[in-house]
Amino acid sequence: MVTAKTQRRPAAARTRWVPDRQEIIWIDCTPQAGREMRDIHPFLVLSPKAFNDHTSLVIGLPMTTADYNADNPFAVVAGAAGGQKTGKTSYVLCHQPKSFDWRTRTGKPHPMKRLADTAFVEVLAVLNQIVQLR
Repeated sequence: MVTAKTQRRPAAARTRWVPDRQEIIWIDCTPQAGREMRDIHPFLVLSPKAFNDHTSLVIGLPMTTADYNADNPFAVVAGAAGGQKTGKTSYVLCHQPKSFDWRTRTGKPHPMKRLADTAFVEVLAVLNQIVQLR
């Protein structure tokens, strides 16, 4: 007998993760060129979930714990890093907006989950100083 507990939902009915605006995800930035970041890094998503789902792209900003960003006017403090980087400060690099195919690059949720609202507002303000969208 099949019951609600034992019945498996069809694959199409299962909820699948799609990154959303203000989320922090892992993304593989390689290949890179010049001063661009390489390897797997946290990435702050700026584009909305509907766009990310439809296009498989995310538009956002890379994050790092490199100490020299403490003096970088385009880096916004995201908070304390966790995991192997415990005790380090995490920075959002507002001067390096990027777009990645998150499905091809196997993007996945980051333990930090989402950037705090106040930090996100600051990121948008710094980014707007650079690209002057408003």
